[in-house]
Amino acid sequence: MSEPGVVERLRAAGCVFAEEEAELLRAAATGPVELDALVERRVAGLPLEHVVGWADFAGLRIEVDEGVFVPRRRTEFLIGRAVGLARPGAVCVDLCCGSGAAAAVLLASVEGAEVHASDIEPAAVRCARRNVEPRGGRVYEGDLFDPLPPELRGRVDVLVANVPYVPSGDVALLPPEARDHEPLVALDGGADGLDVLRRVAADAVDWLAPGGRLLVETSERQAAAAVTAVTAHGLAAEIVEDEEWYATVLVATRTGRDIPGAAASASR
Repeated sequence: MSEPGVVERLRAAGCVFAEEEAELLRAAATGPVELDALVERRVAGLPLEHVVGWADFAGLRIEVDEGVFVPRRRTEFLIGRAVGLARPGAVCVDLCCGSGAAAAVLLASVEGAEVHASDIEPAAVRCARRNVEPRGGRVYEGDLFDPLPPELRGRVDVLVANVPYVPSGDVALLPPEARDHEPLVALDGGADGLDVLRRVAADAVDWLAPGGRLLVETSERQAAAAVTAVTAHGLAAEIVEDEEWYATVLVATRTGRDIPGAAASASR
């Protein structure tokens, strides 16, 4: 199939960046027959990342299998903040890890980092293991903190939790690429979109080291409620935003007030 033919088919299917996508599809194909099959899958509505099998995230090539949540470019703002907060040798956890993109970036960017990741979706865990474990991290299958090694309690310096935050009533409004091809558990955050965040916040203090940070992506309209959700469990919270990527991130810190004996030490 000629390059113009690929571009025309992609444009007709509504692909905004048809030329760029055509280049990626041609690079992924071993010949004309496979290229035609890849274009057909993209035209049918599969996310480009599922078609070519990878996503570009923070400078890394992250493998993304079909049925696995595709890492969003705006989430690079979240992981950039996490990397900036992580000292060399930091203990880091990536909850709701999906493909393991955040964990992979932490391993690539933070010298000597100890990185653990978990997800409840078996397909995501299989994918994340290929992205994370060759870089030196560990990936576990299970619900949030449940599968993590118990010895991490009270030792986590940076906790990234890219939880689902789309309100249940808004899932139907998502682009078909996400709505039809990504797992609902990675998208649906409950009635107000904050159900999973509240569960993470309820347990985060037990897992964070003193001064450790929890970082969560949310939306501008949910920011105030997200702050309330974490401060209710003793974490100090701030909202940071990036207008270019339309990204909103909650950064919550375990302060001295929740550390056993802290009050007595402060009064001396």
